[in-house]
Amino acid sequence: MVLAPLMPNLPPPPNAKQTSGSRVIAASGGFLGPSRQARRIRRILDLAGHKPRLGWPGADDTVLAWGHSPRAYRAEALATRSGAPLWRVEDAFLRSLLPGRTSGEPPVGLLLDRAGMHYDPSHPSDLETLLATHPFDDGHLMARARINLDRLRHLHLSKYNPHDPSLPQPEPGYVLVIDQVKDDASLTHGGEAGPLPADRLFREMLVFAQEEHPTARVLIRAHPETTGGHRPGYYSSKDANSEVGGRVSFIDGAHSPYALFEGAIAVYTVSSHMGFEAILAGHRPRVFGQPFYAGWGLTQDETPSLRRRRKLTRAQLFAGAMMLYPLWYDPLRDRLCALDEVIDQFEARLRAFRRDHAGHVAVGMRLWKRAAIQAFFGQHKSVTFARDPQAASDLAVKTGRGLIGWASALPDGFLGMRVEDGFLRSRGLGADLVPPLSLVLDDLGIYYDPTRESRLERLIGGKLPPGGAERAEALRETVLAAGVTKYNLTSADDGASAAIEALRQLRPGEPVVLVPGQVEDDASIRLGTDAIKTNRDLLIATRKALPGAVLVFKPHPDVEAGLRPGEVADAAQLADLILTKTDAAQALDLVDEVWTMTSGIGFEALMRGIPVTCLGAPFYAGWGLTVDRGAVPERRKTVVPRPDLNQLVHAVLIAYPRYLDPLTKTPCPPEVIVERLASGRVLKPSLALRVLAKLQGLLAGYAWIWR
Repeated sequence: MVLAPLMPNLPPPPNAKQTSGSRVIAASGGFLGPSRQARRIRRILDLAGHKPRLGWPGADDTVLAWGHSPRAYRAEALATRSGAPLWRVEDAFLRSLLPGRTSGEPPVGLLLDRAGMHYDPSHPSDLETLLATHPFDDGHLMARARINLDRLRHLHLSKYNPHDPSLPQPEPGYVLVIDQVKDDASLTHGGEAGPLPADRLFREMLVFAQEEHPTARVLIRAHPETTGGHRPGYYSSKDANSEVGGRVSFIDGAHSPYALFEGAIAVYTVSSHMGFEAILAGHRPRVFGQPFYAGWGLTQDETPSLRRRRKLTRAQLFAGAMMLYPLWYDPLRDRLCALDEVIDQFEARLRAFRRDHAGHVAVGMRLWKRAAIQAFFGQHKSVTFARDPQAASDLAVKTGRGLIGWASALPDGFLGMRVEDGFLRSRGLGADLVPPLSLVLDDLGIYYDPTRESRLERLIGGKLPPGGAERAEALRETVLAAGVTKYNLTSADDGASAAIEALRQLRPGEPVVLVPGQVEDDASIRLGTDAIKTNRDLLIATRKALPGAVLVFKPHPDVEAGLRPGEVADAAQLADLILTKTDAAQALDLVDEVWTMTSGIGFEALMRGIPVTCLGAPFYAGWGLTVDRGAVPERRKTVVPRPDLNQLVHAVLIAYPRYLDPLTKTPCPPEVIVERLASGRVLKPSLALRVLAKLQGLLAGYAWIWR
């Protein structure tokens, strides 16, 4: 069963549309400024029905403040003088890739609270009320909460995400003490009796950690903004001393919080958001303040709240704080959305950031492809292009960059990552120089080469991530409903349906078999086939195996356009019907089976539940999902448990490729690309590329075109 995304469901009024004539008054110009962050905040509030504006509040109006920021006093004074209610806004608990203070990156979600603020326990906030009163008895809500919680842990998703999960972790068995920035609002408004004596409280927490764990190492986790020197924290280098046997030290690298939790035997915090993440990771943190996550039976509270007496599960706390309380925003579609979609988009952005932030040196890239390569892999640091593999390798080593190359243009022994087109590529052919919407980056081999293991193979044979099966099933259904394929060529039914139906009547009980033609100098044929290497031989072999079947031959679009070899001169004698200028989806709708060498149409047939027989070794063969007449690698046959269709789809369309949204020019998940391809909202090649596409046959001998 596929679970539909859960949409935001806050109790009114913050997440409800305003009543007619009511306004939200911004007392600070920060809500109305020109910065990216201000524009994003306004847009989220506007979509929620709370468009900020200047003015004097009337009887039905509301005043808006940014948390308890230094300028919040203006909104507080305005609300007091006018008698209007005061709402406070803050960043959501999953904010951005990089800290907004250092990057200017806008948030993907907001917390809008009419009663107070989640970090101020002096009186109940909307979040506290929600956690105290919501029944959490909706099975769909709780199922999504558990999946989303596990996805956050799996992806190492935190409020800010500049960390590197691949960094070596400290030896397990340590106590983790979490530092915070000085005068953070959760500290200045973190106690029921007024501002906390924060310096003393942090000092006492460090002492408690050492006394309660006398033999363990104590690691102080610095806040991301203190490690960059932007704001001071409560601990400094003098706290990492040897007076207690050298047990106290700082851990201030780009370590993932969830990776640090794995090796910790205890977690200590005052009110840091990392305390909440420690709960999600399975810890019961020792809490010295009164953050929103304390008091629900999931923490050891030094100063327990007298109001919070309900016991919650981790999933219930997560559902309230991460799914019901925030306003989540989808910047790719410009709409409010559910947390599920926010995680999908973060997954795409994190994959790009973690692979690309150090930069790349690229080799073997044709001139017309370089703009796409730069767009895909150069968002955090520009890609440097080189012609010679050895020079590229030397430059990559010298500069600390990654080494990437176009797979088919690389020599044997290339030590970098290989790049190729993805499986939801474009509306139009690569041979027509249409820019791709998806590319793959493989650090082991490349998917079309069965002579060596590829990253795609490992993903197909590996374990699905949390929620992976549900997401793959939903994506497959979306792809089929939209009729999306790799190239998405426009085609009209020129009588093919009627012709096939007539052939069915002539041969009752015989299958209609699609035989997709391929480009015969394609690397997948050169590396992934044995005896049968041409389209003509494929047709002959299929007819020999199925003498009574209705054979439908579909030439490859590049071959039809005269751009690549693979024409079958006597195809009309070998096949019963030839489908010309026909998109793969339309062809698959007409047939019962597919016989192929290594064509990607075989994968598209599997997604549609159509049986596939392989005479070569494409990436989808050898897993028990196809009839294999070619020599598939033994390593695929021994994978246990055997992958199912959802695992194949997840690997091929979600985990392996990278996607770039053609409208926003940012990394995106496959669901967005399917929408863009189905709607036709994709960019066309530039005039220069269109001219070059027309001339490429004449200019193919000139090396400067392709290098």
